[in-house]
Amino acid sequence: MTGGPLEVNHPMSYGYSQPLRRSMRDCTIAGVCGGIAEYFDLDSTLVRVVYVLASICTAFSGVWIYIILWILIPKREYY
Repeated sequence: MTGGPLEVNHPMSYGYSQPLRRSMRDCTIAGVCGGIAEYFDLDSTLVRVVYVLASICTAFSGVWIYIILWILIPKREYY
């Protein structure tokens, strides 16, 4: 069986091929939400809205999470 989804060399068999990086092109503050949107192939506005709503409506501190992600996620060096 060649070309099927269970083939070893199938591009989707290993998950995401690109590493998580902060975005250089789509950044408002540090590119964290833009990088997450690029990684999951989502709209960056949607990621930002979900982040703000989660920060306001839940008990976790969005500012601290953002700063930690800013430090941990490396910036994309190329495009």
